[in-house]
Amino acid sequence: MLNRALGNHKGLPLLTDPFFERDACGTGFLADLHARPSHKLVQDALTLIARLAHRGAMAADGKTGDGSGILTQLPHKFFARELEQNKITPPHDGDLAVGMFFIPRDKEARARAKQIIENIFAARNLPLLLWREVPVNLEALGEHAFKTRPYITQALVARGRHVGSGDAFERALYFARKEIERVALQEKNRVYVASLSARTIVYKGLFVSPLLGKFYFDLQDPLYETALALAHQRYSTNTVPAWELAQPFRRLCHNGEINTLSGNIAWMNARAPYFDSAIFRDEYGTNARIENHSSLFQPLLDLSSSDSGILDNALELVSFGGRELPHAVMMLLPEAWENVRDLDPQIKAFYRYHATLMEPWDGPAALCFSDGRVAGMALDRNGLRPATWLVTHDGFIVASSEAGALEIESERVKQKGRLGPGQMLVADLQYNKLWQNDELKSHYANRRPYAHWVSEYIRPLDAPVYTDQLSEISNPSSVVRRPSSISSLQSLFGYTDEELVVILKPMAENKTEAIGAMGDDTPHAFLSEFDRPLYHFFRQRFAQVTNPPIDSLREEMVMSTRVFLGGRGNVLEETPTHARLLELASLFLNNAQLAHIRALADEFPHATLDATWDVGQICNLSFAGEGQIINLSYALEKLCADAEQHTRDGRTILIISDRNVNESRAPLPMLLAVSAVHQHLLRVGLRWQTSIVAETGDARDVHQFACLIGYGANAINPYLALATIRALYDVGHVRRNVTLDAEDAQENFIAAANKGILKIMSKMGIATLDAYHGAQLFECIGIADDVIAQYFTGTSSPVGGIGLREIAETVLRHHARAFGAGDLSNRLYNFGYFKFKKGGEYHAYNPSVVDALHDAVRTPGALNGNFQDGYEKYLKFASLVHERPATDLSDFLQFVPREPIPLSQVESAEALVKRFSVAAMSHGALSLEAHQTLSEAMNRLGALANSGEGGEHPSRYGALRNSAIKQIASARFGVTPAYLMSATELQIKMAQGSKPGEGGQLPGAKVSLEIAAVRHAQPGMTLISPPPHHDIYSIEDLAQLIYDLKRINPRAKISVKLVAQNGVGTIAAGVAKAYADVIHISGHSGGTGASPLSSIKHAGLAWELGLAETQQVLVANDLRGRVRLRVDGGFKTGRHVVIGALLGAEEFSFGTAALIASGCIMARACHLNTCPVGIATQKLELRKKFPQVAEWVMAYYLFVAQETREWLASIGARTLDEIVGRVDLLQRQETRDWRLETPIAIAQNSQTFVLERENVVTNLFVGTGNE
Repeated sequence: MLNRALGNHKGLPLLTDPFFERDACGTGFLADLHARPSHKLVQDALTLIARLAHRGAMAADGKTGDGSGILTQLPHKFFARELEQNKITPPHDGDLAVGMFFIPRDKEARARAKQIIENIFAARNLPLLLWREVPVNLEALGEHAFKTRPYITQALVARGRHVGSGDAFERALYFARKEIERVALQEKNRVYVASLSARTIVYKGLFVSPLLGKFYFDLQDPLYETALALAHQRYSTNTVPAWELAQPFRRLCHNGEINTLSGNIAWMNARAPYFDSAIFRDEYGTNARIENHSSLFQPLLDLSSSDSGILDNALELVSFGGRELPHAVMMLLPEAWENVRDLDPQIKAFYRYHATLMEPWDGPAALCFSDGRVAGMALDRNGLRPATWLVTHDGFIVASSEAGALEIESERVKQKGRLGPGQMLVADLQYNKLWQNDELKSHYANRRPYAHWVSEYIRPLDAPVYTDQLSEISNPSSVVRRPSSISSLQSLFGYTDEELVVILKPMAENKTEAIGAMGDDTPHAFLSEFDRPLYHFFRQRFAQVTNPPIDSLREEMVMSTRVFLGGRGNVLEETPTHARLLELASLFLNNAQLAHIRALADEFPHATLDATWDVGQICNLSFAGEGQIINLSYALEKLCADAEQHTRDGRTILIISDRNVNESRAPLPMLLAVSAVHQHLLRVGLRWQTSIVAETGDARDVHQFACLIGYGANAINPYLALATIRALYDVGHVRRNVTLDAEDAQENFIAAANKGILKIMSKMGIATLDAYHGAQLFECIGIADDVIAQYFTGTSSPVGGIGLREIAETVLRHHARAFGAGDLSNRLYNFGYFKFKKGGEYHAYNPSVVDALHDAVRTPGALNGNFQDGYEKYLKFASLVHERPATDLSDFLQFVPREPIPLSQVESAEALVKRFSVAAMSHGALSLEAHQTLSEAMNRLGALANSGEGGEHPSRYGALRNSAIKQIASARFGVTPAYLMSATELQIKMAQGSKPGEGGQLPGAKVSLEIAAVRHAQPGMTLISPPPHHDIYSIEDLAQLIYDLKRINPRAKISVKLVAQNGVGTIAAGVAKAYADVIHISGHSGGTGASPLSSIKHAGLAWELGLAETQQVLVANDLRGRVRLRVDGGFKTGRHVVIGALLGAEEFSFGTAALIASGCIMARACHLNTCPVGIATQKLELRKKFPQVAEWVMAYYLFVAQETREWLASIGARTLDEIVGRVDLLQRQETRDWRLETPIAIAQNSQTFVLERENVVTNLFVGTGNE
């Protein structure tokens, strides 16, 4: 068990979290069905994995690989000889185990590590026969691998007299290993157990696969024989590849990524108190339950390992509980069984039963596994990794990431194939049988009467029945004053007029989420001057590069919103009553369904928990006093205590309800209430015994529902949202027609919410709701650390912010509005969250800013002798931006005072402007005239324009209006050889700031004949690009595309576009290893022609965070010199450019600002095809209004360059290159808002390193934070 602080080889902490380590690899297995051990099979395994070396990666030293390894059967003859040479009588085959240990090289620490191991073996009646130093060839190691190498030693252990044989011996070794890990962790001794078994052994390390056999001399010994082998070559996108992260692990090796890892970890810990097994009771006594002997299984999961390593931990545990290994794999990685009509009913029953015990470990995965008796391969439910296999006439089996990795004469081949989505292949050496998918699954599905069990005990909830939602909300007979109308109830829960029209109405009418345009230019929620829902502080995570998002539209068959309610059973045993659960087709409940659940109290005992708190008689907008803060804190404590008690009393469904609101009681934010209860029950070991239903008035959009599910709610009754839909219908605000009544409108809302949830899940590559449930796949911006630690434990939170006081104040202001005097309580306010409103929420592109920029760039003669007049007007625009209310994280930064230099000594504006580009905007989203104008302006400046993903007409290639950057996106619209050859840079778009995890979207109204011809599409058809590139399902696939693009256009640089989120630095490290030339980091506020509003507003992180992390991780891995960094995300001025450079960027993209310079007025109608100035429309009559003045755009970029020069002069810098990464020249603006505690985690003791690249000496930012 290792506690790794990534980056410590530089002595610096990293912004990136080790939790976000990912890898993508080559893998395979070999087996002899007749169980004939041979040394040739070892050699073949080494050959196979060496030929998959291109699926791995290499460190900056040119020799250290990301890791490779091999798992084989324990070669008994080999180790018997070792014992005999030391005059020790070897035990019989099966009674000898070998532990492969990585321990410290320091003599004192090494001695203590061995003492720990020896003591535990002695205490567990496992005689230690011999310590054996593993002979290795250190010349096979690269510099980094050599410096970080452990001392590699083997412990040869015999089975003690009171230890059973076979499986019992393996379990004894398993629990011994767990204790070794536990004690070593407590003592902070670096002990890693690569394997400890009488059946298998693992040899692995930090080298490329061709060097595996050269490093370990054992693997060259003819006496080293095996009848099966797993082999693996790693491509790591974690920050620093480590010896212990090389694969195989103890049961598996894995090519892929577990997207649901955080939730899987939480649910495994939730199950732990209920682990029990007749096997363990027989071997360790009747009290061998985890609640009585918690040390037995601990550490349950090695959280310092990778996602693959943690999956290996889970697979080990489930299989040691009595299931055979293939059975356990089927349980953890189920196929997409829910919607397959022709699936064998017995197999479907098997999966349905096991779904009550284990959520999927979901994500792209090609899994090879073995316990020494069987070897197998399995694919994830989507089939997102390659897996081929063949079997020869003499029983030799090869399975691999690539066909042909091991040469087999064609006449020897008996059968070959590829695994499809969710399929498995198992070589069973005990019974000399090759199990193919259908036969294997039928075998396990018919071992027990699963079909009878699920039919008898799982109870599907009846079909939805709608009732009058509004009448159930109020309680006129109550003595306490309650909200007098639905509008006052909406006011109490923070609804706005704008939401009713922009969000709820489209969902009720069209069964779809609302679409918007032009990105998010409002402040972060914690910086807003208005009361924003707590949900707005959470940002959706998404998949990019190392794992793909999936397409919830085109791959609907693999998606599932099924939910189970009730108490769960012991995962280590199987009984019929494990299936006693209530099954919902969807997470959403209407009032009638929730009432029905309450009526099932005898079968499914429930309790309703009051999610309101005492606020006293408050009818004004005063700040929360200490009493109210105490009351809020007490209400949360009581809510958690009640939940705990009800669960102990046997209540298997907890309904957290905020209906009990009145004049003296205000609602707890439902997200806070749900997560508080969820985390508390996890801490006290009760979460597995109950389900949580949120009966809520405050959740009303897709993002809010996703937050509730992600933080622990099993199901949601959005009673006020449904009542609001009914009310909108009743007053005529929802479009009525012959086929749409009020119930239909409510069903449409639920259908739209379901589709939205599937879309958010699919952004992370997750297909099933039970895998998304509790996974906390969000990042928080602007909530204090103590609140995160207590109520949202484990959530990434890079900046501080509001605490319980500010949360309480928001609730109190809503409460005061609802119960205030006069008409106030009957009115909803609109603060302009989606569209600018005077006096409302600040928008970075408000009319004053837009007008000021227009005024500057339209200065007559600005490029012809009158530059200074235009520049002075530009400075007025810049001052509006710089003096605005705090909106972005960069607003909290200022430059460290330094001795200025004369402006004449700073590089020219003409040189600086060549670092600038127009961000990607497609011909389609823009009119031809607007698209060409931007390209012309950039070409005349010697800068770059980006075509976007819509292709470009060949007549523009090589001309003044050619886009220098050609984008390759997932739909490949217009991508032809000529298109690729016309570029000076080719950009692979992996994500987009306004909608990361989703594909581009062009409404059908904008797909004219002209657009359809360029895109090779049908006119009038809405074009939605798939979320993933269908030839990029892993980092090695991206490397292949980069290679192919460099072959077709050797002159072009290759860039890869990513979006900021926690962990983007780890992805960027992998992209650098894939030989990209430029890495482009986009911020969350990027513009768009059309995106779902839930994505525009709630996905991705600020560019400042993504850029700072990327810069740091690349430097820490000695990869920074391989790439240039480009950044975008609301850039407007030279100040932004200089801050971006100090955080690590050399190049800068401007999107919305460039459009405004060209004439955009921010009408935010891009998706409607009604742009009044002819920029974002395909209507010819509107396009004629566009003036096509490239000089306006040119003037803007030159103004930005000139301002950049002035900032450089003020800090004593002559060139932009000399400040790249110089974060020591940034400091916090103390005058800015107190709520931002750590703006970008900028350190007082930050360091800079010098790196030579392209003959330019560049100072690069490495570390942040204080030691």
